[in-house]
Amino acid sequence: MFNNLNINLKSYTMKMNRKTFIKKTVGAMLVAIPAYSLIACSNDDTANGDPNIDIATTDCLANGANATAISSNHGHTLVVSSADIEAGTERSYSIQGSSGHNHNITLTAANFNTLRTAKTMRVESSRDSSHRHDVTVSCA
Repeated sequence: MFNNLNINLKSYTMKMNRKTFIKKTVGAMLVAIPAYSLIACSNDDTANGDPNIDIATTDCLANGANATAISSNHGHTLVVSSADIEAGTERSYSIQGSSGHNHNITLTAANFNTLRTAKTMRVESSRDSSHRHDVTVSCA
């Protein structure tokens, strides 16, 4: 059945010169880098704070606050000192943590007031590396 097939393997051998190699490498990188960016943003919403903490037992003025959830988290963290909460003046925070890139959030005077009374709130991070995060800040 296959006796009539004469395949010349030399004609199918791929020869790659430097120009072809560079083109293929650049093409692969143009596909791999955006794919890595999409993969890097996981569906993990965990953060450095305890998401199961009993809000009734927390005290921002004594213990500060941290992120109890960060949407699609991949290493970001947040710590807000009790002194910042007591001062209550607008301030920006880096949430880079162990991530390979940074985002910032800004807590306003109204946000600090909400933390002192409601003990939890949500803010949106800056858009960096083609994405952003929702950050839930809760008293520790």
